[in-house]
Amino acid sequence: MTDTLTAPSWQSEVLRSVPRGFLAHDWQPATGGRTFEVRNPATEEVMATVADCGPQDAVSALDAAAAAADQWARTSPRDRATVLHRLTDALIEHRERLARIITLEIGKTITEARGEVDYAAAYFRWYAEEAVRPHGRSTPSPDGRSHIVTVAEPVGPCLLITPWNVPLAMAARKVAAALAAGCTAVLKPAALTPLSSLALGELAREAGAPPGVLTVITSSDAAAVTSALLADPRLRKLSFTGSTPVGRLLLQQSGARVLRTSMELGGNAPFLVFDDADLDLAVREAMIAKMRLGGQSCVGANRFLVQEGIADAFAAALGERIAAIRVGAPDREDTELGPLADHRAVDKVRHLVEDAVARGAVVVGQADIPDGPGHYAAPTVLDHVPADAAIMHEEVFGPVAAIHRFSTEAEAIAVANDTEHGLASYVMTSHIDRARRIAARLQAGMVGINRGLVSEVAAPFGGIKQSGLGREGGPEGLHEYQQLKYLSMPGFHT
Repeated sequence: MTDTLTAPSWQSEVLRSVPRGFLAHDWQPATGGRTFEVRNPATEEVMATVADCGPQDAVSALDAAAAAADQWARTSPRDRATVLHRLTDALIEHRERLARIITLEIGKTITEARGEVDYAAAYFRWYAEEAVRPHGRSTPSPDGRSHIVTVAEPVGPCLLITPWNVPLAMAARKVAAALAAGCTAVLKPAALTPLSSLALGELAREAGAPPGVLTVITSSDAAAVTSALLADPRLRKLSFTGSTPVGRLLLQQSGARVLRTSMELGGNAPFLVFDDADLDLAVREAMIAKMRLGGQSCVGANRFLVQEGIADAFAAALGERIAAIRVGAPDREDTELGPLADHRAVDKVRHLVEDAVARGAVVVGQADIPDGPGHYAAPTVLDHVPADAAIMHEEVFGPVAAIHRFSTEAEAIAVANDTEHGLASYVMTSHIDRARRIAARLQAGMVGINRGLVSEVAAPFGGIKQSGLGREGGPEGLHEYQQLKYLSMPGFHT
């Protein structure tokens, strides 16, 4: 199928390369030929139509995954790793095309989109290597009468639900681990960003993934297709990245069948800056923690808690940096920030800024945004944000840095932990003892110490409290797709 957007030739060429059906045993249209539109957030124009799958199509995708499950589970780890290595190479080979797809569908700058492709490739490389590493143990029982053997086995067909903010890398993080473990997977991307997952599905086939090992369904009705799959007894695992309210609902549905679940949910990350912090370093890392993905990151710094002695200098320096950000068309090489995902994201940012200012916050830095179409929000720094402002309690998901001042460590920790979320936290200090002390008391699954970036393929990514269950990345990410079997054998000393 051809794309529906009259666009510059490079856009038309990129869009033409993306399959428009859904992937089960093969590419096919949705039941009744239903489709939905994909819009470019930088122009607000329709640029493509893709298959709008319903419950029947979702079950067809699971049919393919279930049919392939036994053979893929029996495929040797080395052969599974070979497929993942080929997929790694394919992502690198098609880096520019994939980056352009990401830029078109979510408005991420082309520079950052290229980085996302690299990040996705790194996950496939990591799990290709992890697939062949031994798991399990063999040991005599304490009394010597038996021998204990544990074996890690794939859990079975999985449903992988990915978010729109990092569409290719989040798919890679789940798909790579599932396939390395010997599971087949049904991938359901967000309706805002289906194109990169469709491209990934095609590359996986070209890399040698057998039919059904990775299926891809796109839908404008996530609730209907997800409910159909969660009710099917052949599905054995759900991995979801998204909002906490949706995660709670999926956990309730999964509980009826006691499904294995992994949940990477919302965040409200505090970024603590102490008086002894290196100011230049703190501002540099704050820019990374806040402005990465345009602020649309679950691990993005949401609340800047700054000690009084450094607060004036930090606010001024951060305000100056953010006011200078070049906001514009995301496909331009010199653009530093593109549009947000949609008008709802822009409206939320505007509401949070207005609420904070009405409660006494002061704007100390704000960048210009382009005139005309596109879902653009002005990068903004707010100082003197009171504790009762909505922005202190809600996930911003936009380019707004809210500074709240504190005086003591105890106060900082109390404010930092005053949230139902516990995904990521950041600490800026020159004293290692303070860093360790604060990190130990922060209620978060990940803590960045003098760093504004915690994501790493070899590290376990995930949160506590209502930020989720389980981990992705690292060896721990592979274990999420495995179940343990214990074999009791005659002992050597009987």
